[in-house]
Amino acid sequence: MESIWKNTVSLPRFEELQEDKSTDVLIIGGGIAGILSAYLLKESGVDCMLVEKDNICGETTGNTTAKITYQHGLIYNKIAESYGILGAKHYLEANKAAFNKYAELCREIDCDYELKDNYVYSVSNRYKLEKEMNALDKIGFEAELCETPKIPIKTVGAVKFRDQAQFHPLKFISAICKDLNIYENTFVREMVGNTAVTDKCSIKAQKVIVATHFPFINKHGLYPLKLYQHRSYVLALDGAADVNGMYVDESDTGLSFRNYQGLLLLGGGGHRTGKKGGNWNELRSYAHEVYPSSREMYYWAAQDCMSLDSIPYIGQYSASTSDLYVASGFNKWGMTGAMTAAMILCDMILERENAYADVFNPSRSILKPQLFVNACETITNLLTPTAKRCPHLGCALKWNGAEHSWDCACHGSRFTEQGSVINNPANGNLKL
Repeated sequence: MESIWKNTVSLPRFEELQEDKSTDVLIIGGGIAGILSAYLLKESGVDCMLVEKDNICGETTGNTTAKITYQHGLIYNKIAESYGILGAKHYLEANKAAFNKYAELCREIDCDYELKDNYVYSVSNRYKLEKEMNALDKIGFEAELCETPKIPIKTVGAVKFRDQAQFHPLKFISAICKDLNIYENTFVREMVGNTAVTDKCSIKAQKVIVATHFPFINKHGLYPLKLYQHRSYVLALDGAADVNGMYVDESDTGLSFRNYQGLLLLGGGGHRTGKKGGNWNELRSYAHEVYPSSREMYYWAAQDCMSLDSIPYIGQYSASTSDLYVASGFNKWGMTGAMTAAMILCDMILERENAYADVFNPSRSILKPQLFVNACETITNLLTPTAKRCPHLGCALKWNGAEHSWDCACHGSRFTEQGSVINNPANGNLKL
């Protein structure tokens, strides 16, 4: 069960850190957000080091659908309602700047980068599409309301952004990471001030970026309340139609489509981690019905951190931690989200003004409906009697029969059948 990306490229490998070190900037986490942060800081002449608990890009980055777009669902009307048109405009401009940085880098990198139109469709609610178009019009961005997107689903329309992009994420990572100061198999278990403690050594830093997917330091920032995790599933199908674009349902439980090298990448079956969902069974049933002559070539799953208001948390880890930074909560849009994070954090560390930083401020208000959903989920699972408990905060674990893992519905930690940690925020193995 490996993604098409992992099956078609071998990433560089890096040694384990086995002795104490010091650096100006320490980046914890070797996904695309951490690596881009290291890349931009190195470009700016900053002494930095990145450590990864396993191998770089082994989880979310290696299991993405790899769409580079600043159309993140029907996001702009939602932001405008919460933070005003200027907030929505700044979100668009920040992500468009990230998109343009990819375009610049990918001109020099063979990573199958290509422009494609992006569509967010709805199967039942045209009014949502019209509200999004109205918000985009107020921002001053030209989008298009389409009647018939080229996918085998009956829709009520789609909002179209022209000339977005898709690529091979690990070919891209392979090119930009080679000369970076990276250590793999170096698991940061805790922070003591600005010193990161691993199993074999410690790392002193003036500034620290936590890019560990889900932030692992619980005593600052309220991230166990501000984030939950969502799993989604992908099939790569041979013999299915070319949809000539990138498509995603405005609903979290809908389907996504894009092509790569003659294969159709069909995504969906999603659910909150630790809950039941359609997984690959839903996708296989759909593919059998709509693409009966297709053949499954690859299948994989991804896990995404979801914020309270659909905007990532990028900036100071908390209001009281001036030299500690975070990048998390990309809400399934981790490609542009990661570049946006790297650009903002690089500016913050270099003490340069960034016009968009306030939109992503991790200390913004948490009084959103999702907060109460997250709190109820945590309380319910803390009170659920079961022998297997998550070592993160003690929530009940549920068996995931589709993926043969123990999953936590509170915060999304996952463990193998033998108890080894797969996904954080748990920072240790399950005691069986």
